[in-house]
Amino acid sequence: MAKSKFRFDAAASITDELVRIIDRGVLPWRKPWTVGGSSVPLRQTGEPYQGINNFLLTMRTQMAGYTSPYWMTLRQANALEAKVIKGSKSSVVVYYGTAERGRDNNAHDDEADADDAKSIPFMKSYRVFNADQIEGLDAKFHPDPPEAQVYPERAAIPHMQTFFEAIGAVVSFSGREACYVPALDKIYMPPIELFEDPRNFYAVWGHELGHWTKPRHRLNRSYGDARFGNTAYAREEIVAELCTVFLGQKLGFSAYTLELSAAYLDSWLHVLRSDKRAIFKHAADAQRACDYLVAASEAGQGERAA
Repeated sequence: MAKSKFRFDAAASITDELVRIIDRGVLPWRKPWTVGGSSVPLRQTGEPYQGINNFLLTMRTQMAGYTSPYWMTLRQANALEAKVIKGSKSSVVVYYGTAERGRDNNAHDDEADADDAKSIPFMKSYRVFNADQIEGLDAKFHPDPPEAQVYPERAAIPHMQTFFEAIGAVVSFSGREACYVPALDKIYMPPIELFEDPRNFYAVWGHELGHWTKPRHRLNRSYGDARFGNTAYAREEIVAELCTVFLGQKLGFSAYTLELSAAYLDSWLHVLRSDKRAIFKHAADAQRACDYLVAASEAGQGERAA
């Protein structure tokens, strides 16, 4: 009897990797970083990764301590007459596409149209190496690190403040808790003076703005009846967390919440263990939320400048 061929399951592999990391009580993507002058992982061409691949390679850069933002396949490295260092471990990334399923064979040619063809979405994976794992690359793949930014304690950071204010969300800066209240369509935030590092203030604000994108008149995102501690609530929290990661890369802060509790980590684990594709969907939703906030801020700043 012939042996069945092993089929690599990228979704399960990536999700299991995340589960192992979170099980240790750490969220490595929360460490502040700018590698080689870039706050996002880059393809060989210099194009930034987005969505789930951005998140995955950010996490792996942090964990391995890479100093280059560039990633490429073995074939791309060989094309540049460079060589992957023996024993280097690759990182799995994914891409999405659609395949056409044929027309209905029973339809007459003059009745068939484009609607008969079905587009079936698929996800495939491939492996990449960081430039630090490759010998013989041009110096441009190892850019110099940027100078560290220093900000005054408990004070507004102008470019971040401008970005968030221009979005136009209703925000009350009072109390010691942060939350978005859907019934009021309003965000409540502690004042910046309560944050020793002002970047954490903007990270929390970004997290709540991630939730603010959810209603029907914005991105219409729903995972069911969300109540504290249930699966729908946990899924929305993952989206807000990843939205903050993506916003932070643009603005210069890392994801942060006022309380990183065991319950918060357990909510991630429950979702990931019950649905191997959840992180892919939620990363895509988070990218959409980030893009929405960026567009809203740019529009708001444009109106102020007019």
